[in-house]
Amino acid sequence: MCNYYSFLNILFLSFLISFSKYNEKISDYNIYSNDPHNLITTSNYITYELITPLFSDYAYKHRSIYIPKNKKIKYYDKKIFEFPIGTIISKTFYYPHDFNDIKKGISLKETRIMIHQENGWIGLPYIWNDEGTEAYLEIAGDIKYASWIDNKGNIQSIDYMVPNMNQCKGCHVNGEIFKPIGPSAKQLNKDLYYDGVLENQLQRWEKIGILETIPDIEDIPKIAKWDDEHFENINNRARAWLDINCAHCHNEEGPANNTGLYLDYYETDLKSLGINKTPVAAGRGTGKLKYDIVPGYPEKSIMVYRFESTDPGIMMPELGRTMVHKEGLDLIKQWILNLN
Repeated sequence: MCNYYSFLNILFLSFLISFSKYNEKISDYNIYSNDPHNLITTSNYITYELITPLFSDYAYKHRSIYIPKNKKIKYYDKKIFEFPIGTIISKTFYYPHDFNDIKKGISLKETRIMIHQENGWIGLPYIWNDEGTEAYLEIAGDIKYASWIDNKGNIQSIDYMVPNMNQCKGCHVNGEIFKPIGPSAKQLNKDLYYDGVLENQLQRWEKIGILETIPDIEDIPKIAKWDDEHFENINNRARAWLDINCAHCHNEEGPANNTGLYLDYYETDLKSLGINKTPVAAGRGTGKLKYDIVPGYPEKSIMVYRFESTDPGIMMPELGRTMVHKEGLDLIKQWILNLN
């Protein structure tokens, strides 16, 4: 019954969009200059990166943003930035053929567009054709085959899942408001090359007039890079991974707020972080384990049990992946071991 009504809802949304103002093709947004495989944006958009990005079945992501002329982004220390009406955020998912040599080419899978309208944000999924020459609006989502050579030289392949519009809401709704997840001070406080010059992203945005005045860089928060074991301690790295992969739901205003498990980077209450915390609801998702996190014992922790599963009724995050993030899981296991 639920699947039937979900299907009807998607059909209705398809009908609305087919007669709406939204572009049917990604090229209509004028994001990429010439061959999109080069991932070079036009002057309308500015490329940006996050310090610790969300895991999405090992897909790479190219992010860019368009800000209307004479409009500015409102800066916040801890909250997601406030973007002016007319902002367009694009995120293109792709796989290099060989993770060890990106010069061997890439395969484009999807581009997700977020548009800030007068009545709020909307998310639109565009799926690339097999040639990677064009992407088309497909609000019902799709499945795209993906294969690549990983960093260890092994061939990997999956059925890559493109979410439908309703599934996008599952992660992007916070406090009952649809909004972006990544663009925040702590995630954007990093250097990136602009026209061959290495420059802090936030300072660059301020300089070109799309971001209001910001504090001194030394006073701006910065999240840890989850896989940078040489410069970041394991607690900061694990908390960064949990923040981007889990905290968009697991916070006081998110869809999982009834769980009492809050995984925001700034959370300080140990029980809210899951340490010796019993789950709100029992069932298959617990694996018959008692606590979300048992310090010193990852094998006894529900969190680990759910991260290492690909069963839709067990795994967390429940959307956005079909594979286990092995490196991220190893990080969380080591973090829990160190909590003892």
